[in-house]
Amino acid sequence: MPSPARIATLAFAALALTGCGTASLSTGGECTMIGTPRGIGLAVEPPLAARAADATVEICWNGVCRTVRTELRDSTTAVPRGCADGPDGACAATASPTGGKNGFADVNDLPESPVRVTLTLRDARGGSVLKQQITTTPQAVYANGPHCGKGGPQASLTVANGRVTVARP
Repeated sequence: MPSPARIATLAFAALALTGCGTASLSTGGECTMIGTPRGIGLAVEPPLAARAADATVEICWNGVCRTVRTELRDSTTAVPRGCADGPDGACAATASPTGGKNGFADVNDLPESPVRVTLTLRDARGGSVLKQQITTTPQAVYANGPHCGKGGPQASLTVANGRVTVARP
């Protein structure tokens, strides 16, 4: 039989663990402390992605401009690997390259209002692969749902068939 001190310690630990997230009283949903960075997400589709090594994103609004250079990383997709049978069975997946690339340009003071974005993609030698301008309105991100409050605004751009477009969530 566990001692009263051990029972009290375990009870305190369990109570402390229940406070690790902040519960939303109105919905009962869990709100974690995850943050959402402010910035512009990029997706570059093949075949242009094979030539693009990095990107420069210039974002302007109300007479203010920010220029951010970002590395482009290979994009992947999850490929199911099947599931094990039984009550403790688990499913697996592996990452498979898509031929595309992605990146994120952090812009700490990005507003939730229209911005003009000039995207420049460069090859490994620094030569310009693409340069285009587009206007978009960054939107707040709700990492745990609207009941937990909004995070930083973001916008997403896709480069496909030689054109930059605004990606819709």
